[in-house]
Amino acid sequence: MRHAKVIAAVAFAALACTAQAQADRGGGPTCAQVAPGTPVNTIKEVFEKLRQCWKAPKAEGTNPIDITVIVSFNRSGGILGHPKITYETPQATDRDRLAYRVAVMETLQRCTPMPFTESMAGAIAGRPFAVQFRSVKPEPEKRTWLSPKIL
Repeated sequence: MRHAKVIAAVAFAALACTAQAQADRGGGPTCAQVAPGTPVNTIKEVFEKLRQCWKAPKAEGTNPIDITVIVSFNRSGGILGHPKITYETPQATDRDRLAYRVAVMETLQRCTPMPFTESMAGAIAGRPFAVQFRSVKPEPEKRTWLSPKIL
């Protein structure tokens, strides 16, 4: 039961930060920023900290892609094991994939060790986080059911 609650909280935080990244590109409201050196005490703050460290590759000829990586942290905030890339945009070229993989690993290096509070360190040590780095804008949803009907 406790494991299910942690997974649900991680999924919620991932969706919130994914929505935030999309809002950042569109000029929408922003998430609360975690100040550098501030102890991380919630799952939401973990994703905010990772988002702050993210720098998309700016190499010429690199197309924007989405990439998802699974990473676990130890109690001291370091990376536990090896991060695993579980998704990349299918249309991405090998050059795009390489550029974004390097950018993700640099992000993880910049953000670690993560400054967890004592209670947070005990709660998430060894738990996997699925972190989405989104660069592709989603197509707008077609809402034909909302369009006005002209009689």
